Amino acid sequence: MPRNKEDIHIHMAEDDEDDRLIFQEAMAEARVGNKITFSLDGQDLIDLLRRQGTFSGNTDPLPDIILLDLNMPRMDGREALQIIKADPLLKRIPVLILTTSKAEADIYTTYNEGANSFITKPVSFQGLVEAINTITDYWVNIVKLPD
Repeated sequence: MPRNKEDIHIHMAEDDEDDRLIFQEAMAEARVGNKITFSLDGQDLIDLLRRQGTFSGNTDPLPDIILLDLNMPRMDGREALQIIKADPLLKRIPVLILTTSKAEADIYTTYNEGANSFITKPVSFQGLVEAINTITDYWVNIVKLPD
């Protein structure tokens, strides 16, 4: 039975609290009703995905889509991406890089490591709302994600 599109869980790894709040506001403005959760850095994300550390008792389903910032403390998004895409249980989760970087080296490196998309964060709130609409239209409404 196909999943209801509202059941698709989006998880964002973002260390900047203001960026997390703005993203939540833009999701509301875009009227995206999907569950959104957050990790504060790459290590927090990997711990969540692998059910280790403070997440060892977590039984929530894994996210369906990961939005990953590149520049974070402890473990950056590049290293987290490598770990996710090397893990047979996690590599099927689409990872969308959402970063301020425009560096060609970051684009090539993340695609080579298995990123599914590379998106430079829009500078305006309206631009972010439009990006969220495009991302969710494609990844929630068009793409068939594995159960």
